[in-house]
Amino acid sequence: MVVRGSSSAHRTLAILTTLGSKEAAERGGLGVVEIARRVGREKSQVSRALKTLDAEGFVERDRESMLYRLSWQVFTMAANAGHPRLLAVAPPVLRRLVGVLGERVHLTVLSHDGVLTVLSQGPARTVQAAGWVGRVTPLHTTSSGRALLFDHGDEEVAELLAGSQFASAGPGAPAGREEFLARLAEARTAGYALAREEFEAGLVGAAAPVRDFRGQVMAALNVSAPANRMGRDLDAAGRVVLSAARQLSQSMAGC
Repeated sequence: MVVRGSSSAHRTLAILTTLGSKEAAERGGLGVVEIARRVGREKSQVSRALKTLDAEGFVERDRESMLYRLSWQVFTMAANAGHPRLLAVAPPVLRRLVGVLGERVHLTVLSHDGVLTVLSQGPARTVQAAGWVGRVTPLHTTSSGRALLFDHGDEEVAELLAGSQFASAGPGAPAGREEFLARLAEARTAGYALAREEFEAGLVGAAAPVRDFRGQVMAALNVSAPANRMGRDLDAAGRVVLSAARQLSQSMAGC
């Protein structure tokens, strides 16, 4: 990658782009000589730029391999920028999903105490419907809760579920952590999660994860409805939600 222009800004952007490449990630970083070759700059120029980026916390150098890689600060900045974009591009997807399913749909994220609804769309209503946005529901009894945990290991899930009141949930809720993990594994295989009267009697739901530019789960789309309206077609609803979640994920990845 040779970037035209002679300014330090061009050089810095070229270096960051190079370190953000798939190959650089797979190799655990790149050396100064390799970076200089790829950006078409003198080694001394690249070395000075890397030292500045290192001092500012945008790159880091492995002490053993001496290879440079992007720092966590860059990924944190990208993630923070992603959330406003998600809220900007999600409403049309939610509206189309409501049009297909005819039921209320939600966009949720993982919070410290459960599943937080950030957008909610119902038939013939505004996107941010009062009573749903800002509402927190449990991880262990909702389809969104499972979808948001797709990338978590069993030990992480166990920590998040510590203190969860399984006995006080709906009639279809998992009896405990092991049953929850089994349902989570089943949901991962399908690509979407289903909940049948787990949160409360008579309510069913389906959810699928929304992924960011790194392919990591950042949110979940879900539909919830009375069991007498969607119970028989819940699996089909799950596939529809999965398709919408994939569409939203592509938007977040810039596709």
